[in-house]
Amino acid sequence: MKELSLLITFIFLSINSYAQIADSYTIIKNDNGPALGYSSSSGVKILTINGLKFKDLNKNGKLDKYEDWRLPIDERAKDLAQKMSIEQIAGLMLYSGHQSIPANEAGFAAGTYNGKPFSQSGANMWDLSDAQKVFLKDDNLRHVLLVGVKSPEIAARWNNTMQAYVESIGLGIPANNSSDPRHSGQVTGSTVAEFNAGAGGEISVWPDGLGMAATFEPELVRKFGHIAAQEYRALGIATALSPQIDLATEPRWYRASMTFGESPALATDMARAYIDGFQTSTGKDEIADGWGYKSVNAMVKHWPSGGPEEGGRDGHWAFGKFAVYPGSNFETHLKPFTEGAFKLNGKTGMASAVMPYYTISYNQAKDGTNYANGFSKYIIKDLLREKYNYDGVVCTDWMITADEGKTPGDFAGKPWGAEALSIAERHYIALMAGIDQFGGNNEMKPVIEAYNMGVKEHGQKFMKARFEQSAVRLLRNIFRLGLFENPYLDPQETAKIVGNPEFMQEGYTAQLKSIVMLKNKENILPIKERKTVYIPEMYVPSVKDWWGNWSKPSLQVPADLNLVKKYYNVTSDPAKADFAIVFISSPYTNNDGGGYDKNDRKEGGNGYVPITLQYGTYTATDAREHSIASGDPVVDPTITNRSYKGKSVSASNSMDLNTVLTTKEIMGDRPVIVVVNISRGMVFNEFEGRVDAILARFSVGEQPVLDIISGKYEPSGLLPMQMPANMSTVEKQLEDVPFDMECHKDSEGNVYDFGYGLNWQGVIKDNRTAKYGIKK
Repeated sequence: MKELSLLITFIFLSINSYAQIADSYTIIKNDNGPALGYSSSSGVKILTINGLKFKDLNKNGKLDKYEDWRLPIDERAKDLAQKMSIEQIAGLMLYSGHQSIPANEAGFAAGTYNGKPFSQSGANMWDLSDAQKVFLKDDNLRHVLLVGVKSPEIAARWNNTMQAYVESIGLGIPANNSSDPRHSGQVTGSTVAEFNAGAGGEISVWPDGLGMAATFEPELVRKFGHIAAQEYRALGIATALSPQIDLATEPRWYRASMTFGESPALATDMARAYIDGFQTSTGKDEIADGWGYKSVNAMVKHWPSGGPEEGGRDGHWAFGKFAVYPGSNFETHLKPFTEGAFKLNGKTGMASAVMPYYTISYNQAKDGTNYANGFSKYIIKDLLREKYNYDGVVCTDWMITADEGKTPGDFAGKPWGAEALSIAERHYIALMAGIDQFGGNNEMKPVIEAYNMGVKEHGQKFMKARFEQSAVRLLRNIFRLGLFENPYLDPQETAKIVGNPEFMQEGYTAQLKSIVMLKNKENILPIKERKTVYIPEMYVPSVKDWWGNWSKPSLQVPADLNLVKKYYNVTSDPAKADFAIVFISSPYTNNDGGGYDKNDRKEGGNGYVPITLQYGTYTATDAREHSIASGDPVVDPTITNRSYKGKSVSASNSMDLNTVLTTKEIMGDRPVIVVVNISRGMVFNEFEGRVDAILARFSVGEQPVLDIISGKYEPSGLLPMQMPANMSTVEKQLEDVPFDMECHKDSEGNVYDFGYGLNWQGVIKDNRTAKYGIKK
């Protein structure tokens, strides 16, 4: 095989083309066309027609339309779709469960190699796991969701191994790898979920969604998308399962941290900029219509917005399956999609894919049904497809066709509204509603069963056309990026691109711009002199992950003291300190995303409890007497009222408040600066009046915070959502309405409203606040 590759190299060099052999794949360069990458082990040959080179992906010895890179992408996609069997299209409709490279040995993203865990298998880190070989070959799956990778080079090598494997199968369709957001820093106490568990790899670090929104700079977000796309493509990632553009109009929703806040205008502009950055290739990288070799498909989520969750509970669980609209504000939640994601400034025009959320948009469907968005003909076909003319890929959120758990608090399948149906029936109604792809499903069997249901009801001709319609949409997103021509990566080039110094600096600048100074009593900041600082240890409580596993509680220093020493002298004795910095996280609870307690249900209650945004014990005296929505027809059909009125709950990290107050007591008249990592709304009235300065960060590290405290950088961030005066106003606000809370007013007379922030001169008023500020 090596001799054959060398022979190919010699032949093409002699005719002013040349081949590059690297990392077990071969690159053939056309003089007047794209470079072609293929694996010599896959059986693919190169066809020469009129001096141009083409890959014979189906190995039939002739040039098919889908192999001809000169043709329009839609023509190629339609040709390939017609050549595909129903089983092959069914596999294309699958989107894998979360994959770690290499596979974890137990628990989340676990897998084996020749029947053994990785450490005992002798496998390379970039080898395919047993499960990956099965779903790629037997189930024809071509869309893979990646989470953890050990390094950029290993990600590149795994990509090459996997692409060579699928190139050898059937029609030679390359894989479209994807990732949930992986550029955000992690801060203790911040939201950690399956979509950013162990992202790994050296990559540029940026603020989370709320942090991006806090910059109020869409151009910065466009730049992020442009940089992130280059890093993604270097890792073999062709689709971003982002941006999350739900409006965070419900301050208790824990996924608010990943949104662009509660402003329809700001979220719309941020969505447009983000997608333009990810999808647009220019110059030599462009293939056609803005798409090309540096483009990444953006799967915008979650249609038609998961923001207005009743009581702040989340749709990953049955207890949070309902999005409600007490303010009749459904249309407002569509704007980031219809005016942003679907009306781009760049040449790609609109987001290439859309993901509906788990929730039931309660009583919004004109046909009277209350299916979850992924099953709803009204939400997908009538609105998205027909009213808004969207013809891109629509992919369900993960595991909506799987069975739910035994109680509303179990993390399992999420078939909301279709709980009583079979798995195959759920696939069928989703297909009929306009869905193209099933997230988190590695097996084609239920998709084939759904096809057969359709044949029985509508006939084979109808269902074949329906499948081919989805196949064209899915293939289009692979063709656009040039993956049919070359899906392979140079691991050394990957190492140069991912997390390079320029990208890291751009990310760091964004981190600085995202920090919001909320309070600066008597201009205590900046502290430019090399004074002595006291940073108290923080108690980190046990945290339960999505699968019910508890971490160990610990006492930790919440900052890298070696880093702090570059700015100030550090002491563990507060009596010797000139000032103190207390690092805390906004209040959070451990009961499965908040809002449900299995013990309450076991003791005769309905199971529903408040979600608190304060540290101290909270009793929901102002909650609704009766919930707007309810219903668990399979696991808990007797509960018709989800109200938690009169019930009490405490934040898991209530010790954060105690640390702040104790530190102030110890420090006396010396300044206390609080640095709070904010993941959603929070009540400040428990401690704000006792401290001298408050900085809000959004999943960024300590260094940008220290750069601001020390005066190396002036704060410029603005609040991307309102901070409530108390929990009473939280209970009284309407889940679907932005800007409807009484906001906290601090000791300096400043109100923590949307768009508020301080710099060294005082309250910021600039072109950003003029454009996006609340018009009162």
